[in-house]
Amino acid sequence: MILVTGATGNVGHNLVRELINAGEKVRALTRDPATTALPDSVEIVPGDLTRPETLPAALKDVDRAFLFPVFGALDGFLTAAKEAGTRHIVLLSSAAVTFPQLGWIGEQHLACEQAVADSGMSWTFVRPSVFMANDLGWAHQVKHGGIVRGAYGGAAMAPVDERDIAAVAAHALLSPRPGKAYELTGPQALSQIERVRIIGETLGLSARFEEMPRNDVRRQLLDHMPPPAADFLLDQLAAAQAEPDSVLPTIEQVTGHPARTYAEWVAHHVADFGG
Repeated sequence: MILVTGATGNVGHNLVRELINAGEKVRALTRDPATTALPDSVEIVPGDLTRPETLPAALKDVDRAFLFPVFGALDGFLTAAKEAGTRHIVLLSSAAVTFPQLGWIGEQHLACEQAVADSGMSWTFVRPSVFMANDLGWAHQVKHGGIVRGAYGGAAMAPVDERDIAAVAAHALLSPRPGKAYELTGPQALSQIERVRIIGETLGLSARFEEMPRNDVRRQLLDHMPPPAADFLLDQLAAAQAEPDSVLPTIEQVTGHPARTYAEWVAHHVADFGG
C-alpha cells in the first residue's frame, strides 16, 4: 500500500493517477474526504499532518509514502510511519535547498529533509524548481484585461509542470533508490514576459506583462504569505533576471519522456485561464 499525503494538491492528485495506472494500491490522506475528487479505486482516509493523532490509522499497512512538506509539522507523521512499519518516504522538497543562499524557503525545506533523513526510514527527495502551476495566480488578470503585473519581468526561470513532478515521484515510489535526490526543472528558461506572451498565444488573446516596483509587489504578497517568504521569492526573481536558471535533463532521464513545455502546460489549463 502506498499512502499519498497532499493528495488533492497540484502534485498529489497527478501522483495518485500515476500510481493507479501502474496498478498500485493507493490510499489518499485528506482533511475532507467528502469533497475529494479522486478515482474510485483510491482508498480515501481522513487525516491531517498537523494532527498526529489522525495518522496511525492512515498509515496501517503502508510500506511507502509520499510526504507533502508541511513546515514544522512532519515529526508526528514520521513517528507514526516508523511505528507502522513504513519502509520508504518520498519527500516533496525544493530546489531551494541547493541555493548558495538558502533564504527562508530553502531553510524550511532543508529542515523537512533533515527530519526525514533522521527518521531512520529510507528516503528519496524530489526537488523541483518553481512550479508552472504558480502562474495560475495570473488567471484573474489574464481574464480581466490581459495585463499581468509583477516585478522582475525579465527573470528567466525554468518552471516545471506538476505532472512531471508527479511522474518522478511515482518513479521514486515504484523503484525506490534510498538516499537519492532528484533535482527537476522544466525544459526552458523563460522570463515572466515570455510566459505571459505564451499564455496569450495559446489562448488566442492579447496578454502582456507590466512591470511594477518591487515594494508594491511585496505588499501584495504579504496578503497571503509571511514576510520572509515574500522576500525570498522576490530575491529569487532578481537573481534569475541577472542570470537565467539552468535547465536540467532529470525528468527525461527518469521518466523516459521529455519534460513538458510551458505551452503544453498552458494548453492543459486553458479552462483555468478562462479559455
